[in-house]
Amino acid sequence: MDAPIGDPERPSVKVEAGASALEVAATLAPHGQAEVLALEVDGEVVDLERRVPRGGTARALTFDDPLGRYTFWHSSAHIMAQAVSRLFPEVRLAIGPPIAEGFYYDMELPRPLTEEDFPAIEAQMRRIVAEDLPIVREEWTRQAALEHFARQNQPYKVEIIQDLPPDAAITCYRQGEFLDLCRGPHLRSTGYVKAPKLLSLAGAYWRGDERRPMLQRLYGTSFPTEAALTAHLALLEEARRRDHRKLGKELDLFTFEPEAAGFVFWLPKGMVVYRTLEEYSRQLQLSHGYVEVSTPWVYDVSLWKRSGHFDHYKDNMFFIPREDEQLGLKPMNCPGAALAFGSRVRSYRELPLRLMEYGALSRYERSGTMHGLFRVRGFVQDDAHIFLPEEDIAAEVGRILDLVDEVYRPFGMSYRIHLSTRPDDAMGEPQLWERAETALAEALAAHGRPYDLKPKDGAFYGPKLDFDLFDSLHRPWQCATIQLDFQLPRTFDLTFRGRDGQEHRPVVLHRAILGSLERFIGILTEHYAGAFPPWLAPVQVRVLPIAERHGDFAREVLERLVAAGIRAELDASDEKFGQKIRRAQLEKVPYMAVVGDREVESRTVSVRTRLEKDAGSRDLDAFVAEVADVIARRLASPAVAVDHA
Repeated sequence: MDAPIGDPERPSVKVEAGASALEVAATLAPHGQAEVLALEVDGEVVDLERRVPRGGTARALTFDDPLGRYTFWHSSAHIMAQAVSRLFPEVRLAIGPPIAEGFYYDMELPRPLTEEDFPAIEAQMRRIVAEDLPIVREEWTRQAALEHFARQNQPYKVEIIQDLPPDAAITCYRQGEFLDLCRGPHLRSTGYVKAPKLLSLAGAYWRGDERRPMLQRLYGTSFPTEAALTAHLALLEEARRRDHRKLGKELDLFTFEPEAAGFVFWLPKGMVVYRTLEEYSRQLQLSHGYVEVSTPWVYDVSLWKRSGHFDHYKDNMFFIPREDEQLGLKPMNCPGAALAFGSRVRSYRELPLRLMEYGALSRYERSGTMHGLFRVRGFVQDDAHIFLPEEDIAAEVGRILDLVDEVYRPFGMSYRIHLSTRPDDAMGEPQLWERAETALAEALAAHGRPYDLKPKDGAFYGPKLDFDLFDSLHRPWQCATIQLDFQLPRTFDLTFRGRDGQEHRPVVLHRAILGSLERFIGILTEHYAGAFPPWLAPVQVRVLPIAERHGDFAREVLERLVAAGIRAELDASDEKFGQKIRRAQLEKVPYMAVVGDREVESRTVSVRTRLEKDAGSRDLDAFVAEVADVIARRLASPAVAVDHA
């Protein structure tokens, strides 16, 4: 595994409840305290101006840390909302969270904003930054907060407060004249945000409900320096160039049609990428002791009630009412795997039983949330459910970590691991959750893997390890996941016969590595800017005869390539030779095998790569062997073997 982005060995210190977060930060970063944005104590981020609410292990957060960036962008969202409020005093504010690359704020305004408003809003944001306003956390009573936001004509804030549990703490953050309902955390002052930038506008229904008001969503980002902002904007421009939706159309990989919104139409070239990736995943899993199953894609609703999905996930499911029964399309493979395990008596000798499945899943996504291959309604995962005794958890997680490394190796992407703990809507007893979380943490420690905590971000049935994969633009993508589940075996009364002849309860590890194949192909398309490595490329070699008289030998070259298992095509069109090369380059074909008079006479090919690089002449047999070797070894570049032949 490549080293994770960031420093996993950040200094930490034990702190007592009530300690000054600012003083703790000073001990952790005595020479760079100005760069410390907040404190993390056992996964909880604490404002520097606060007292630590609970004792634990503390780390200083800077902008280089994801939690530090989220704190920075959270405060930036408040600065943006304050700027809009100064320009439009009648604005009604909804929510303004940090997101992966910045922040947004949903708001109701007397008129639609346009990008022509951006300079004025940005100027006001920079004025607020220059004022260096202290950001102060305040605790309010429920009634006082309701009365305040009602007087300020902020109905969305009032609704948020009304929906909170009666005993929930109500906190607000004040910066100058601006006060916002928020649980934090935040920076010490507005002066930290040196370089804010507005990015785009969109519409968003209040609370994602199309029956509620449509709000304006204003997106932005910010950085501690102008240089960092400039670099990020260049990165965004490159990301736009690599947009998988644009490249998917240009490369004829896939399409979407309104008659099946959210479901992918894989075109022939895209299907090659899909099947190649699927078979790669399948063969690696088989070599690691997995066995493949296939379970139904639709079940009676009673199964979903039994599994807990009906109570916890029904808003994301498709249901089919039929006369006196109701059916539900599966959003997850877990219940089917449980039924497969429980289909007969199991022995300890069979465990761990590693059931892998490429099952078609369907999840209801609202029309406004779907996004190319990244968020669809129909998809397939490289899914697996591993049934094992509780005492084998650490060893099996270690085996999965090794498999994760092996699967990701050809793509050249590093990753970071997050341990996500019990959410508020969790199933099962807290004691079981504590055992499960401890088991995952101990497995990571035993295998020397650094990780970050994500409090309350676990699945409703168990804690999990999430793997953020970093692409060539250093963007994180959550792909692999390992979820430890004590609930499913109890829900489905699953047992195995142990060495002592008694029945025992297994535990389950839910596991995916690529995750959704659809989403992973979208990630790879942007990671490679559409120039897939030869082993994944839909067309690996295009044979280009210079003139019609070279056609016979060009067809022989094609036959030799195809016989070697290489995906090759012959361009026998009447186009000029330069146009043939240009088209192959635009279609990002890794190799071009050029055939002219000299090549016919010597039975060679002149090799070009898609990077317009002339790789010289090759004996036909040698060229076929080189390409086959590059493909077999899943090398990243078509030039590797050719340049060093």
